Amino acid sequence: MSIELTTFFSLVKVGYPVKTEGINDPPPGKTMEAYSPPARITFLSHAATSAQRVVAFPLDDALESTEVEKIAAMRWIAPRAQQILCGPERRACQTAVALGLVAVPSSDLRDCDYGAWRGQQLEELQTSDPEGLMAWLTDVAAVPHGGESIVQLIERAGRWLEDQQGGDHMLAITHPAVIRAALVHALGAPPEAFWKVDIAPLTVTDLRFNGRFWTLRSVGLPLT
Repeated sequence: MSIELTTFFSLVKVGYPVKTEGINDPPPGKTMEAYSPPARITFLSHAATSAQRVVAFPLDDALESTEVEKIAAMRWIAPRAQQILCGPERRACQTAVALGLVAVPSSDLRDCDYGAWRGQQLEELQTSDPEGLMAWLTDVAAVPHGGESIVQLIERAGRWLEDQQGGDHMLAITHPAVIRAALVHALGAPPEAFWKVDIAPLTVTDLRFNGRFWTLRSVGLPLT
């Protein structure tokens, strides 16, 4: 063994921080011994609802019976995870149950708060509140419905994401808007990028944390 390698392993053994190159290096200030394996979050978007089909802002919508039957027939095998969470809304919880998963509801994974627009179709708002709708579509800080802005949603998803930097694998059944917000935060993209991400129902998005930053492994893959 070379002198350089002998020195390297001696430093690691006694717990000294060691500078190495590579994407999976420990973050500054942490030793190799204290460094935990990469964290992983697998997002699963809930199944389609009637509100999505008519392009409406959701209430606490339940899944359609045909959708539940379709999910059960898929016989999807979930990846092994140490934690399984879901949004508190019925559509997220029912998706988990239909997939045979025992998920713990988490308010951190709740859908965006659309305020006074909940239950209204986009087409209706084009007539009843065209200025508010235009503001919402063009200004990520706007809250014409009195609920939660896109910026606030991204900040909320970002705070939750930064709390998940341990070494466990988590499966999170939640809403397309929450997944889009988490991706914007993870990639360090501007808030306006929220509108450039599309997450379809029943698709999987995978993030990994390597000790320094989140990386995107896959996005929007349909269940198979």
